[in-house]
Amino acid sequence: MTKSEAKNRIEKLKQQLMEIDYAYYVLDKPVMSDAARDSLKDELEKLEKEFPEFITADSPTQRIGGKVLGKFEKVKHQTSKYSFDDVFSFEEVLEFDARVKRFLDLPLDQNVAYTCELKIDGLNMSFIYEHGLLARAITRGDGIIGEDVTHTVRTVKSVPLKLNQPLDIEAAGEIYLPLKSFEKINSELEKDSEEKFANPRNAAAGTIRQLDPKIAAERDLQSFFYTLNFFNSNFKTQYEMLKSLQELGFRVEKHFKQINKISEAKEFFENTAKIRHKLGFEIDGIVIKVNNLEWQEKLGRTAKNVRWACAYKFAAEQATTVVEDIQVQIGRTGVLTPVAHLRPVSVAGSIVSRATLHNEDEIKRLDLRVGDTVIIQKAGDVIPDIVEVLTKMRTGRERKFQMPDKCPVCGSKIMRPENEVAYYCLNKNCFAQTKEKIYHFISRGAFDIEGLGPKIIDLLLDQNLIKDASDIFTLKKGDLEELPRLGEKSADNLIKAIEAKKKISLAKFIFALGVRHVGEETGILLATRIGMNNVRINQNNFIKAMQLLGVERLSEVDGVGPVMAESIVDWFQNDKNIRLVENLFKNGVVIDDVTPTFRSDRSENKLSGQKFVLTGTLSNMERETAKEKIRALGGEISETVSKNTDYVVAGENPGSKLEKAKKLGVKILEEREFLNLIK
Repeated sequence: MTKSEAKNRIEKLKQQLMEIDYAYYVLDKPVMSDAARDSLKDELEKLEKEFPEFITADSPTQRIGGKVLGKFEKVKHQTSKYSFDDVFSFEEVLEFDARVKRFLDLPLDQNVAYTCELKIDGLNMSFIYEHGLLARAITRGDGIIGEDVTHTVRTVKSVPLKLNQPLDIEAAGEIYLPLKSFEKINSELEKDSEEKFANPRNAAAGTIRQLDPKIAAERDLQSFFYTLNFFNSNFKTQYEMLKSLQELGFRVEKHFKQINKISEAKEFFENTAKIRHKLGFEIDGIVIKVNNLEWQEKLGRTAKNVRWACAYKFAAEQATTVVEDIQVQIGRTGVLTPVAHLRPVSVAGSIVSRATLHNEDEIKRLDLRVGDTVIIQKAGDVIPDIVEVLTKMRTGRERKFQMPDKCPVCGSKIMRPENEVAYYCLNKNCFAQTKEKIYHFISRGAFDIEGLGPKIIDLLLDQNLIKDASDIFTLKKGDLEELPRLGEKSADNLIKAIEAKKKISLAKFIFALGVRHVGEETGILLATRIGMNNVRINQNNFIKAMQLLGVERLSEVDGVGPVMAESIVDWFQNDKNIRLVENLFKNGVVIDDVTPTFRSDRSENKLSGQKFVLTGTLSNMERETAKEKIRALGGEISETVSKNTDYVVAGENPGSKLEKAKKLGVKILEEREFLNLIK
């Protein structure tokens, strides 16, 4: 091949690869396989090696430089970097809109057009292009002076090395790390016994500031662009600017939208919140920008913030507060659970005043004391957890917590069984346990009676209208309509709701009884075992069937261990429990579905034969939804980890099941991996 032919071929290859990368990284529309692209790049590398005089800075082969920097060069920004005002409610968004109108001397009832964009939680950076070629990439720094990190940014495949036009411009954008890549990096760090990154943003920052670009190249950094600075532009609006960025070859986050009035920002924000956890990267809200660029210029900025935009952020999922007290509550099985009573604080959009502490060991692990300043974390509707104690905030007045030596409700003895973390009240007639058992009986996975919640149960117990769960089905309208907060209509609706739930599946019925260690999955397993004969279940054959199973037979059921088996046998030998079951049937409860069946929504049953155990709190979906999805795909749920378990799905604050999975070598799925598996 002659030099002329080589030069021409190299240019063709570079242009082809540039178009392939643009389609893949900017448009998210791959035009060929990775293998085909790699073949083209391999040819280019060989030609450049043979004819090094034709190597140029915009070649795809030059993304990974071999030079390791000794330090970062400080660079003054051509355009100073400013921040956005943060707002956390739509009322504050309306105030922002009013300020814009007042500054522009517009009537308050006039509509102003805005552009809404996702607020990427990454690193804000400036990218300088000379004659269309990437010349410098500079960190935000203090907004005036940043650091030159071009050597690592060149490894980011979604940052164009060459634009579609030979312009001298400065673009602003965000460098971020996709969640999959973040999990992979942390997994590798954990294997090497190195400290993991706290979050994707920290990981991206640590990667960008690597002195060796080869380290950055091994990590999947990505970018989005949202601002363009150059003279003689034809666009007049923020929306047009975003379109122009795309035309030049920059990657723009696709969910941006022009709105014609500020009220539409609320819908955009709410829709964004719904898709937030499906994006594959972190965002912390949306940015609302005045669409008219001439108005942006007129509005200008304050000392720190621009006046023409605001960041409408999601409610914080973490906050700091003070532990004012630690009290113990009694569960349906007699478990004593310490609960932190907090100085009320807003977190994840609601006012929080309590946090679960799980058990005494957790308090010791945190080294938590009454009076401590703590960081709490909340995911969805889950009761928040204390994730860290700020020990440097201590004054010396904090008090250590001691578990009581007696039940705080009935005064009976408490005991911590060997190899367990929980203390139990030994009085099976403890009033607190009675309440919790009835709460459990009417919960979602059990009888799920609409309108009958804990507050109504408390009223019914206080008025001596019920003594146990079976009494619920004897209630009459006249019993309820005189109760506080009810009245005739509410009483009538509640009676109808109770009547409608007299028919129940066998699996839900077993779960509702509140047998210690028996969760919904065990209810399903036992219902399947009992329902094999497909006979009508009544009080006589149900109790007899449960008693005949015995410890040995129960232990043979996959997912029912010896401890659970003994608990089931003990429960059905207790006269009080037997009377409860008899009274439930006597008062009209009917088992109308003996053997559980689950509809598959995929013909291939991709999880068929695979057993799952869930532990901890999932942030992206309720645990019941996760279980339903697994079953729908042919999978099975177990409540205990064994050598037959295929996967343990670990959410936030996993319990002892996670440790057991590690000991047995069971594959552990983090939440993101689980979500990918069930797609």
